[in-house]
Amino acid sequence: MANPEDEEETLDQLPATVLATIISKLDVASICSVASTCKTLNACASHILTFIPSFHLLDIAPSIDLLRPLLPTNPYLKSLKLDCGRFDDSAIDVVVRDSLHELYLQNCADFSGKLLSEIGGKCADLRFLYLGSVAEKRGRAIHISDLEELLKGCTQLEALILMFDVSLFLRHNFARVWALASEKLTSLEIGYVSSVMVTELLSPSLGPHQSPNHVRPSILPGIQKLCLSVDYITDTMVSTISKGLMSLTHLDLQDAPIIEPTITFDLTDYGLQQINEHGKLKHLSLVRSQEFLITYFRHVNDLGMLLMADKCANMESICLVGFCQVTDTGFKTILHSCSSLYKLRVSYGTHLTDLVFHDISATSLSLTHVSLRWCNLLTNHAIKNLVSNTGLKVLDLRDCKHLGDEALRAISTLLELKILLLDGSDISDFGLSYLRGIINSLVSLSVRGCKRLTDKCISALFEGSSKLELQQLDLSNLPNLSDNGVLTLAKCRVPISELRMRQCPLIGDTSVMALASMQVDEDRWHGCSLRLLDLYNCGGITQLSFRWLKKPYFPRLRWLGVTGSVSRDILDALARNRPFLHVALHAEELGSDQWDNSHGLYMHDYDEVDELEQWLLGEEGGYNDEEMMDADDDAELLEYFAM
Repeated sequence: MANPEDEEETLDQLPATVLATIISKLDVASICSVASTCKTLNACASHILTFIPSFHLLDIAPSIDLLRPLLPTNPYLKSLKLDCGRFDDSAIDVVVRDSLHELYLQNCADFSGKLLSEIGGKCADLRFLYLGSVAEKRGRAIHISDLEELLKGCTQLEALILMFDVSLFLRHNFARVWALASEKLTSLEIGYVSSVMVTELLSPSLGPHQSPNHVRPSILPGIQKLCLSVDYITDTMVSTISKGLMSLTHLDLQDAPIIEPTITFDLTDYGLQQINEHGKLKHLSLVRSQEFLITYFRHVNDLGMLLMADKCANMESICLVGFCQVTDTGFKTILHSCSSLYKLRVSYGTHLTDLVFHDISATSLSLTHVSLRWCNLLTNHAIKNLVSNTGLKVLDLRDCKHLGDEALRAISTLLELKILLLDGSDISDFGLSYLRGIINSLVSLSVRGCKRLTDKCISALFEGSSKLELQQLDLSNLPNLSDNGVLTLAKCRVPISELRMRQCPLIGDTSVMALASMQVDEDRWHGCSLRLLDLYNCGGITQLSFRWLKKPYFPRLRWLGVTGSVSRDILDALARNRPFLHVALHAEELGSDQWDNSHGLYMHDYDEVDELEQWLLGEEGGYNDEEMMDADDDAELLEYFAM
């Protein structure tokens, strides 16, 4: 009789090529998850890392010592995306590879300009480059020669995104250096640059020792997409961009004045008339931020909108933020002139009323994304007319304080809606019950600052619902939301990945324990879906909550917001327990604005992140004795909340 032990099948018996073929189909986090299970798969994963074409690791910021074994020599690596928060110039040899076609490096504050020059020297085949926060740390610098080496060396570059302040380092010969840019460059985004530098860059000028009849050829002639953050959006800059970039289809300009601009250094009706000089523009965004000063585009009125509309009939996306002098006439002209429009964003439309949408059903518009933030004159009637666009997927009505339950009744007919933002509106618990018909399809919901809402809003939304897709929920600044509401949320097993409950005075330790023990489905463990939890200034949070914020609870958690008064010792203990957790203490907002998310409605799958962290740290599974004692002590509470 055969020995059963001799017949036992193991992974060692499978051909290595079969294992490698299967595992190579996974992303990096999943490969690392597999590697942490056994020696056979660990060896296979290590081999795969020598030939995978893409390596994307943006959810955590590993040290260079942890990253180095994950990035061995790999001549087949084409795409690399990393969070460089713990790197400096010593990491350049690891992250800059000559085989790359796509390179995305965020949080590069501790790098100097050497990063740019080395990329130019090694990455001749690079097509896409994103660099964020380069040299923002004190003592780091970028020289114009670094930019020159980058542009001169990357001759195949098609998209360049420099998300840092180039005006601090690169003013000298800025325009001259850009003449070296790849002829294939079609997309350029800059985190901050002065409007004067932009004008100098794109203005035709005489070359040295040349006759007045010889004009310098246009810089960046192939640019189709231009996204800039500047000090002031001016007529001169807008006119120069519109005339100089003949292939432009996407223009995104944002400014943040520190003093009120005069008419000479501001955007006026004349500047709007210059937009879309060559008639190819499809997407337009003009934003005046109030980061430093409460200010608007005070020199633009309805006439400017009328003049712009004449040239923008083929526009598909329009974003207008800070046009406080424009009335219904101007906004209505845009809607009726742009028959192909599917994205509309208007913020601080202080004169925008229901009349803009009165006859929108008579137009040929098929809007899918609408944002009307801080448009305080809008009422329920506007929303009733707006929902005639039944294909709406994103609806942002934040800070429209006169919207109430009747608006929710109208919104409940939007069966394709994915994102709904209702901050500061006058809705009630009963009104939210209208959304039960579409709650199963919503991916993101925000009711921040809706003061009338109580614990009952949770049951009104979720009780009796199944197969929920909701990943982001904002319940911040609800004075009547208590632990009982969060208990209901936990029992409904909503698969939330981001939960915000800032400034909720009645939220306390019980809520944290309930979320820690929440089971999304039968196959998962404690609070497994949460990757962002914002509890800033919640009145009932004590030291007890931090025991539940340690492992093994909240295994996917990457962002945590708490009040700054938390003991330093508690935070240090949490940091030792969760080295990749980002803890915010100073009321900063966690995550990014949905509208500004370039990936639209795409949501990451973070299921394997905990195993990735475990493998990076070389853990063998399990936790230290103190943590396990904490878990044992709390077992009865855990069992209660999981019911």
